[in-house]
Amino acid sequence: MYRTAPRRLKFHRALPAARLLIVGAMVFLFACAKTEKQYDYTIFAFGTLIEISIFGTDEQLAEIAFQQLQQDFVRFHQDWSPWTDGDLALINQQIEKKQPVRVPAHLVPIIKTSIALSRQSDNNYNPAIGRLINLWQFHKYQDSDIRPPDDQLIQQLLKQNPLMSDLTLDDNNMLNSSNPAVSLNFGAFAKGYAIELEIRKLRELGIHNAVMNAGGDLTVIGKHGERAWNIGIRHPRRPGLLASVEVKDNESVFTSGDYERFYYYQGKRYHHILNPKTGYPTDDTQSVTVIHPDAGRADAAATAIFVAGRKNWQQVAKDMGIQYVMLVDGDGNIHFTPAMKKRIKLLEKRQIAL
Repeated sequence: MYRTAPRRLKFHRALPAARLLIVGAMVFLFACAKTEKQYDYTIFAFGTLIEISIFGTDEQLAEIAFQQLQQDFVRFHQDWSPWTDGDLALINQQIEKKQPVRVPAHLVPIIKTSIALSRQSDNNYNPAIGRLINLWQFHKYQDSDIRPPDDQLIQQLLKQNPLMSDLTLDDNNMLNSSNPAVSLNFGAFAKGYAIELEIRKLRELGIHNAVMNAGGDLTVIGKHGERAWNIGIRHPRRPGLLASVEVKDNESVFTSGDYERFYYYQGKRYHHILNPKTGYPTDDTQSVTVIHPDAGRADAAATAIFVAGRKNWQQVAKDMGIQYVMLVDGDGNIHFTPAMKKRIKLLEKRQIAL
């Protein structure tokens, strides 16, 4: 069930000593040399807590910003989720009926961008597989009787081969699908895209120092005091951190990991990141972290590179325009792009230098 009630607006003065904030999939560290006000607000959307911190402004402007963000995230969740009665759910119903449907303006950039990102990623990012996602039911991963779906059902969906390239969107925003098996689920993009939109809104309001963290995926603008943000990256198999990296103004850090939603069945581990080409969870990767100025692209790329695995990840990263990548493969070895290797600080010695 979707919960709209946020935590109450809070503000405090940042301590001059370094602080450690636990944020789920990641940890971020910050320090500042002088005292300044910090305002915090939390919203529940896209199945996770979105924590927003604003610095260097007054309480009235922070309150205005938080209320606008609250309204926007509630609307995004309703209209972009395939599991509500919102606009995306209605589009999926029309696709299944083989009927054209007019796409609301707010969904047009999501669909257009996703068609392009899917092509660039060799369909490793494929939001057309909504039926496959529904079949696996990872939202029930904590249930005691959870088990993988029947392989025959998976193979039936694979034969139908739903792809974003099955869709056409004309100049009047009329959407047609040549494949009724397409069912759109933007879970690997919508959160990042929403953060991107809301960061722009903060800047438009005159707020230039903030961090927006959604379950460990985050975007920062400006600085905290006189120091840049230093982000800690979670170890995919042990408590604590694997690495840290300094993040610059207007950069987003997104991580896809197999540790977020998983279960064991008959001794085998199943996690929620599905390979659209096999119909099963990817077994070649433990986690992928990417850095990029565009939060939506970073979100989709983290998933696509994860699915690509150790054999194809570099090509997918290149084709998607992602310069900074760290991948932990299924054996626990760490791979980097050359640019990421220069920025990352490993707290784990085992690695493959690329």
